[in-house]
Amino acid sequence: MALTVEDGSIVAGAESYASVATATAYHAARGNVEWAALASDTVREQCLRKATDYMTQAYRWRWAGFRKTPTQSLDWPREAVYLAAESLNVEAMSVWGAYPPGLPYLVSNSVVPIEVRNGCAELALRVSAAPLIKDEVLTRIKKEKVGPLEMEYFEGGSTVVRYTAIDLVLSKYFKASNTNRTTRG
Repeated sequence: MALTVEDGSIVAGAESYASVATATAYHAARGNVEWAALASDTVREQCLRKATDYMTQAYRWRWAGFRKTPTQSLDWPREAVYLAAESLNVEAMSVWGAYPPGLPYLVSNSVVPIEVRNGCAELALRVSAAPLIKDEVLTRIKKEKVGPLEMEYFEGGSTVVRYTAIDLVLSKYFKASNTNRTTRG
C-alpha cells in the first residue's frame, strides 16, 4: 500500500509527515547508511508510519495551537502556532526578510514544518532498529527496610526511552511551559 503523506493541505487518510524520498534525502545528508540498508521502500514506509504513530501518541498534547480541522488524520497542519522570531531559521528569514525582534511569528496553517518532517524521518530510522514504545513491565518491591530506608526491586523493571534530540528539535512547536520565574530588582 502506498504511503499517504501529509503536505499541509489536510490530505485524506494521511499516515506520515515525511515521504520515503524526504526521509532518504534527510538520512543521506547525515550519512545514516542504516536507512539505505533497509530491505525496501515498503519497509521504509512501515517505519515512517510507526514514527508518525509515535509522534501522535507522544506529542499530541504538547503541540502548540490546535488542529486545523477536527477530522484531519494527523496533528499537523495546525492553527495558532506562534514562534519567537529568534527561532526562525536562516532560510525563513531570507524568504520573509528581516523580522522585527521580539515579535512572535505565526506559523502558516497550511504547512508541516521541516522540523516535524525531519523528526519523523529520524524516528523512522530508530524504529527500524527497535520499537519506539515498549510494553511496560511494572516493578514490584521485593524487599523493604524502613530504617535507614532500603528497597530492593525485582529484576525486569521497565525503562522509558526519551528521544531528547528529537524533543529538542521539535520543542519550539510545543506549548509554552507554565514555569514562573521571578527576578529580583
